[in-house]
Amino acid sequence: MEYNWQLPDWPVFRYELAEIEGSLLEFVDRAGLVSGAVQALPESEQSNAIADLMIVEALKTSEIEGEVLSRPDVASSIRNGLGLNRPHQLVRDRAAAGAAELMLAVRSDWDGTLSDAVLLDWHRVLMQGANNVTLGEWRSHAEPMQVVELTLGKPNVLYEAPPSAKVLAEMKRFVEWFNTSRGQIRHAPIRAGLAHLYFESIHPFEDGNGRIGRALAEKALFQGVGRPLLLSLSQAIEADKSSYYAALQCAQRSNEVTDWLRYFVEMLLRSLDDAQIRIEFVLKKTRFFDRFRDVLSDRQLKVVRRMLDAGPSGFEGGINASKYQRLTGISKPTATRDLQELLQKGVLSSIGGGRSTRYDLKL
Repeated sequence: MEYNWQLPDWPVFRYELAEIEGSLLEFVDRAGLVSGAVQALPESEQSNAIADLMIVEALKTSEIEGEVLSRPDVASSIRNGLGLNRPHQLVRDRAAAGAAELMLAVRSDWDGTLSDAVLLDWHRVLMQGANNVTLGEWRSHAEPMQVVELTLGKPNVLYEAPPSAKVLAEMKRFVEWFNTSRGQIRHAPIRAGLAHLYFESIHPFEDGNGRIGRALAEKALFQGVGRPLLLSLSQAIEADKSSYYAALQCAQRSNEVTDWLRYFVEMLLRSLDDAQIRIEFVLKKTRFFDRFRDVLSDRQLKVVRRMLDAGPSGFEGGINASKYQRLTGISKPTATRDLQELLQKGVLSSIGGGRSTRYDLKL
């Protein structure tokens, strides 16, 4: 089986824009709507909206790789980096700090030229604290770099990247392509989709390729539209990982990549829709706090903040007396009284009845 990098036309990607022209126009419209929604937020909340989406991206890009990070540490790292925490909050989880710092680096230097040094620094930042990974260096091991899945207990090779001996030359060509394509590829989603596919096909690091590849896609998008966008590629990918891997695997068999770009642009549209929902949620959250901040006890406020941290999808399964008790450390009867009080104040709405009664925020 031949892979894209083994074909004589590598890395000259071919595609038909006519098939996705409508989606590209839709991307421009939705990106504008998201930017407008951010501008409509109170100035004090615009930074919170940015932080919220960056936190989601940092968490989800790691979840795609099967790594679950500490949300509080990711949030603290990003809010520290954006200057929203005064004083800075302590971050204990180095993996969470690395994921957050990569998001901050991409956003702060979105307009900068790409180089080997930038990519190697991203790798050092992202993989800080990782075991058995050489930080800030291209892979050099002699064994093949393969993407493998287990089928009925047997390994099935989905993709094999270029051998390590070719990585240095491939990355030199990739970096040159990334920088020169900025003035050659008019549509930001096209360049972002090609950048992600190209980088993932080389797979230049021992670990962290997926996360850095998605960061590169974001950098290409930001450069294409002339500003950092508010969106979470990884949230849209993680919601349907099987489709993502299927599209990527198919694209790595040929350098005719129209189908991959169709998938990628549609995924971007979903990501912008998610961003719009989250921005609207930030506004609802602001109004909610304005209404109830002064009528909640410290204990109730702690629980409400924890529920709001769950985002637009809400606290999984709602909250009941047992969950409230675990979050606050109080007795179950006191938790029940707190919940009833929050219900009477209009902070919560009830779901179900009897012993199965649970509650959700009344946003």
